[in-house]
Amino acid sequence: MEIGDRAKRIVGDISRSSQTDELASPDQDDDPACKGSKEGVSVNKSVLHPPLRLLLLPLLLPRSTSSPLHARTQSTKPIRRAWPPLFATPPSKQWHQQRRRVAALSSRPRHGETDRSMKKPGYLRSSGSFKKLLLSFGHRVAPTKPAPAPDDDKESSPPLPSTEKPAWQCFSYEEIHRATEGFRAGNLVGQGGSSEVYRGALPDGRAVAVKRLLGAAACERRERDFLAELGTVGHARHPNVCPLLGCCVDRDLYLVFAFSARGSVSACLHGDGEPAMGWEARYGVAVGTARGLEYLHKGCRRRIIHRDIKASNVLLTDDLQPQISDFGLAKWLPTEWTHRAIAPIEGTFGCLAPEYYTHGIVDEKTDVFAFGVFLLEVMAGRKPVDGSHRSLLSWARPLLNEGKTEALVDPRLAGGGYEAEQARRLAFVASLCIRAAAAWRPSMTEWLASRQVTLAS
Repeated sequence: MEIGDRAKRIVGDISRSSQTDELASPDQDDDPACKGSKEGVSVNKSVLHPPLRLLLLPLLLPRSTSSPLHARTQSTKPIRRAWPPLFATPPSKQWHQQRRRVAALSSRPRHGETDRSMKKPGYLRSSGSFKKLLLSFGHRVAPTKPAPAPDDDKESSPPLPSTEKPAWQCFSYEEIHRATEGFRAGNLVGQGGSSEVYRGALPDGRAVAVKRLLGAAACERRERDFLAELGTVGHARHPNVCPLLGCCVDRDLYLVFAFSARGSVSACLHGDGEPAMGWEARYGVAVGTARGLEYLHKGCRRRIIHRDIKASNVLLTDDLQPQISDFGLAKWLPTEWTHRAIAPIEGTFGCLAPEYYTHGIVDEKTDVFAFGVFLLEVMAGRKPVDGSHRSLLSWARPLLNEGKTEALVDPRLAGGGYEAEQARRLAFVASLCIRAAAAWRPSMTEWLASRQVTLAS
């Protein structure tokens, strides 16, 4: 089809769609675009809108070497054209910036496209990056160098402020594998939903508990939980908090703790064939656990909310000193915050505070509620939820309200096997800790202070 015929058809369509519009400018007579071509193209100037005239300009101009546009295209000098030829003026600076933005966005990977290296877990993507992160917190024990002899001729510079670093270290996989005898099944001492614990021994004779995190190797949540637990318990230093000895990130994620030969409080209370724990040991466990919680809430550099205080997470040393362990659910609580909201709700059924399992609100009083359940478990020797799915709280609340302390004590200690005054005080503290309103619960500092006053009097 000839260009003239195409132009006639387009102009005819436009003229039929707009019958009475008079949009032509006064200087249309001098416009070469409206005079037609040598091929007989006649354009009705009264019906062409200026933008439409610009679109029809390439079709209406004659193909002649005398045309100014044709003369520009036939020029021997190359013309760099960074904008469409229909623009009357060069585009602005903003137009070029927009083009650069579009080019930058088009060069990014599309949605759903990931690099092959991103499929690997974070601690295996780059060589040594994950280890460098860990070494920034902990360090291997290096041989100490002798201090240089003081020079009397030079003035002694003031000592630099000491930066306290955690005492844990990074172990290699060979050291962990050798300590646990290749993760032998006979060394498995505990297993949970997200981890398993093996007993082992280091070359220097120290007994250790190696916690291996379970889950897919490329699971980002597993890495996040590992770093959260490492950053939480790695800074805690207290006799009633289980000490962290080190970690390992070779081939998998491992945490190394000091091994407790006596196991947990739950094993001593509910273990088959185990003799009943004496009252003096139970009372010491209650006081020591309260001191550990007070340190996490007040004494540590950052407030730590454990979120899973229970008898199975409190270990016993050889001299029956309690140590809080398993910081897998622990959270930081900044100084400026009164509480924080957490989702999803995690913990042990029967030990969760009402404001936590209804609204996800976490603060120090969340651990106080769980500590109250822990006190009842230590006193009564009953689990938070027994085999008949009955809650320890539903069983103990009526007895606490009626003041029947002797009915709360473990029957195996009946007949003068406990001190009545201490049992009465523990029952009273437990009744305060399990209150529904968080504001009515005491803090660990308040209870320990009142205990000191009672002992002094």
